[in-house]
Parts: sequence; C-alpha cells; structure tokens
Amino acid sequence: MAGVKVRESESFENALRRFKRITERAGILSDLKKHQRYEKPSEKKKKKLMTAVRKIKKMRSMSQNS
Repeated sequence: MAGVKVRESESFENALRRFKRITERAGILSDLKKHQRYEKPSEKKKKKLMTAVRKIKKMRSMSQNS
C-alpha cells in the first residue's frame, strides 16, 4: 500500500502531489480500473491486438516521416 508521510514544513498540496506520483508509479490506479469489471478473454485478446496494430501503424508513420 502506498503512503506518504507529510514533512514538517511541507504543504498539503505538495504531499498530495507526491502521493499521486507514488501511486502512478506503483500502477495502483491502472490496476483498479482493470479490475472494476470482468473482461472476457476474447475481449482481452481483441484489445491487445488493437494496441499492437496501433503501435505498428505509429511506427510506420514515424519511419516514413524521417
């Protein structure tokens, strides 16, 4: 579990910013979103395929622009 100890001379906003950074690095929010609802294995496979296709298209367009 991620936690932040507020330093003596630190403002609440700075502590909150540190907490958000720590949770983002730990992947807590993305994991929470992933587990909010059940995703069928076929949906997972389809999503993974679409991301791969998008990545390939992006790489091709970048290589053509160079």
